[in-house]
Amino acid sequence: MKKKVTGNAVYSTDQGRLCPQCHRAVAHCGCGNDKPSYVGDGIVRISRETKGRGGKAVTVITGLPVTPAELKTLSKTLKQKCGVGGAVKDDCIEIQGDQRNTCKATLERLGFSCKLAGG
Repeated sequence: MKKKVTGNAVYSTDQGRLCPQCHRAVAHCGCGNDKPSYVGDGIVRISRETKGRGGKAVTVITGLPVTPAELKTLSKTLKQKCGVGGAVKDDCIEIQGDQRNTCKATLERLGFSCKLAGG
């Protein structure tokens, strides 16, 4: 008598890690694309960093409860409002220069709860 397979595989030797919902390889999974990558406590934190950038200040925005596609469009909006460049890295938005007040006002106008973090 054979045992019935329940489909609870977590790892496959030919595909690697498997998605727990659709049982496909994590690299080819389409389940989590529409979900926010980070939800957290619902407060968007805006901080200023200079570490590792040759003394140049960068405004870092973390904790945005949006999907990666929305994160890119939100980044574009913030860069246009501030009139500077920036990037999206590791689910964070980086805006060149110390633009904390402008970013906070823009995000609050869009309906996000914001807090200035750091010194």
